[in-house]
Amino acid sequence: MVAVTLMWATAGVVTRHLEHARSFEITFWRSFFTLLALLVILPLWQGRAVFSKIRDGGRALWISGLCWCVMFTAFMVALTLTSVANVLVTMALGPLFTALAARIFIGHRLPARTWIAIVVAGFGIGWMYGTQLGDGLLAGTLVALCVPLAGACNWTVVQHAHAKGQDIDLVPSVLVGAAISSLLTLPLAWPFQANSHDLGLLAFLGVFQLAIPCVLSVICARILKAPEVALLALLEIVFGIALAWIGAGEEPASSVVTGGALVIGALVFNELLGLRDRRASAAPLPGTH
Repeated sequence: MVAVTLMWATAGVVTRHLEHARSFEITFWRSFFTLLALLVILPLWQGRAVFSKIRDGGRALWISGLCWCVMFTAFMVALTLTSVANVLVTMALGPLFTALAARIFIGHRLPARTWIAIVVAGFGIGWMYGTQLGDGLLAGTLVALCVPLAGACNWTVVQHAHAKGQDIDLVPSVLVGAAISSLLTLPLAWPFQANSHDLGLLAFLGVFQLAIPCVLSVICARILKAPEVALLALLEIVFGIALAWIGAGEEPASSVVTGGALVIGALVFNELLGLRDRRASAAPLPGTH
């Protein structure tokens, strides 16, 4: 899972080294190369059954695919509009948005610790947004906000489907998302401006920054507990900011450091307490075997 977060974190620094590709063209090529990689990886991993899963997945799988499409597209567009740190810190709100979505649409009760984390993280993001009103970075941060919102929607749809007895495999829905993203951004990406250098970097993003780590993260999620996955996923923020700083000279603004510290601190607090509560509830009572 640590390796997965490191691969995810390469998006920012690699994007900063593109020469001619811009905005929607970047999104198109990354999604397209992700699609090609998954068309090879998934049949090798799951056999031809992966295509029948897509065909028989129903409405929930296609909604999940649309959510992946939004995440793929908004993430790359946001990177072209604002700093890597802004995008990654904003994306870190995913678990809290997911908790709120589960409370509103599925009726999951939220413990007090999660409400506290939501409030603290909200202050952190509010601080970031407030300091960006005059520097032209707010648009990119708002686009980045689409990523955790789509992620929360995706999780809610999957959980709702599971509650109705429908088993949705998230990996095929990633393939669907990559395909939809490629189709939607193709007209916006034309005419292409990327040279061979750019295509090589974008192919790297499609294969090693997205396709492979997405598959590995699904495998990790079957072994690790949800809070452990959520905590380890936060390493993407640390790795991503560090790589962009070292590899592209993009130093994070002080407002991002302050706001990001509040967001990450709130998430760590929430997930650690959640993990402790789960372990306590799973422990045998005294005198039992």
